[in-house]
Amino acid sequence: MSAVHSRRVAILTDETGWHTNRLRRALARRGFEGRCADLEACRFDTSRTGTGLAIPGFGRALPAAAIVRGIAGGSLEQVTKRLGILHALRELGVPVYNDARAIERSVDKSMTSFLLHRAGVATPPAWALESEVEARRLVMTETAAGRGLVLKPLFGSQGKGLQRVGLVDGVPVPLPDLCGYGRLAYLQRFVPQQEGLDAPGFDWRVLVIGGRARAAMRRVSAHWVRNVAQGARCCAAALTPALATLAEGAAAALGMDYAGVDLVPDGAAPLGAQVLEVNGVAAWRGLQSVTDFDIAQAMVDDLLERSLGLELAPAPELAIAG
Repeated sequence: MSAVHSRRVAILTDETGWHTNRLRRALARRGFEGRCADLEACRFDTSRTGTGLAIPGFGRALPAAAIVRGIAGGSLEQVTKRLGILHALRELGVPVYNDARAIERSVDKSMTSFLLHRAGVATPPAWALESEVEARRLVMTETAAGRGLVLKPLFGSQGKGLQRVGLVDGVPVPLPDLCGYGRLAYLQRFVPQQEGLDAPGFDWRVLVIGGRARAAMRRVSAHWVRNVAQGARCCAAALTPALATLAEGAAAALGMDYAGVDLVPDGAAPLGAQVLEVNGVAAWRGLQSVTDFDIAQAMVDDLLERSLGLELAPAPELAIAG
């Protein structure tokens, strides 16, 4: 096998900026160099001796580890190849944070729902159906029972493409044409929340690093879609034992090194909340804006300690810039 750059870590991303700068700074504090590489530019090359991979910025060597910060969308073939690079790095003994298996589980909302349900983590009932006839029948059944559903793109993110169907504010709403959803209906039962301009509702984002819930925030919005990318406001929130238990259970169910876990309040649930989604390539700029906890440093330290076996002294106390 080719040599490993013992002090270089690949930051795999389709765009550089705030997050990659934070990770590079955190790595530098520990004596490592973070080098950004786009998975689109990485390639399989079995003419190369040893690895069979080419990672930009690493010559014929391998990185000591890799942090996945972003994977660009593309055709099925392109995405398969990009995830294949992550699988290959793992096969070559390079720690990948999060690895391809964890990312695949979290990107596929149906698999996320299945694994959460299997692990006994509180999450709304969900269905993934290719039959439009069966999907419409399900929506009618839920409507008759006085319940609503959320139709989501199976591979969507940032709150894009979400639609409420079933009983919506007392009015039956049928399933739309599934052409824009890949001819597949992923439906999750809607958990009613307080809404309105005078009393906006909220959900929680909890960040889990190395199996431990480390920070939380409320995402507040008058709209029922409360992603920051859709205009929700970030507010500091206490990391309660109940939230920590749910978020840690969700991350463990999907086998994740780090995870952004989205939870919705539910007074009927045993711990007062349910897990909606688990993000395996979680952004944390909003969360960092409402906490003094250095998220990038915690991620880097967890990678170096658990994956590379390093014993680290506490990182220098540095101001957290916005």
